Amino acid sequence: MSEAAGDLDALSGVLDHAFGHPDLLRRAVTHASAEPRSWNAYERLEFLGDRVLALVVAEQLLDRFPHEREGSIAKRHVNLVRREALAVVARTIDLGRYLIVSRGEDEAGSRESEAILSDAMEAVIGALYLDGGLAAAQRFILRYWNPLLEQDLQPPQDAKTELQEWAQGRRLPLPVYEVVEQTGLAHAPEFTIEVRVEGQQRVRAVGKSKRQAEQSAAILLLEKVRS
Repeated sequence: MSEAAGDLDALSGVLDHAFGHPDLLRRAVTHASAEPRSWNAYERLEFLGDRVLALVVAEQLLDRFPHEREGSIAKRHVNLVRREALAVVARTIDLGRYLIVSRGEDEAGSRESEAILSDAMEAVIGALYLDGGLAAAQRFILRYWNPLLEQDLQPPQDAKTELQEWAQGRRLPLPVYEVVEQTGLAHAPEFTIEVRVEGQQRVRAVGKSKRQAEQSAAILLLEKVRS
């Protein structure tokens, strides 16, 4: 095992929270490679932190943009809770130096891995929530996510329109959307939509309406063609 380079007391200071149960924070920064027992690795805290982050960011967006439609709010939300945003915050607080990973993972550069940093960031949020309640998690999230929100105050462009313009700019046929599956009850359906553009990998997304699923699929395909 490779212990964290920095002590957890220092990380608590960065998080602005004195943990009553320090073991929660240690679990949050302990990668499965260092502790294979699933109950002690950060995956369970990551699961919780993902939900807490989504809730706090959703509430903040509704408060910050009271006149925007749900579709625009949803696009902003996707951008703020995605892996890249989590990794930005993780690097801002230098979370990588506190991770507890196996020697092999350490040598492989896992402390700089976007995937590992984003997962650990969610786990830390989960630990904050369990130890200090929603207030502790919310205080941290608003401090570090509000600057990301302020970076782009313009309403996000419609993803389907953006994908269409991307295709037209390359003289490709327009994107094609197809309902692959519809599940759920009549009053609460879920649609799986596949979008395809000539020469690109097909992408699927799920939504509570066809429009929502199409928008989500367009966002995913845009991410792929621009990566």
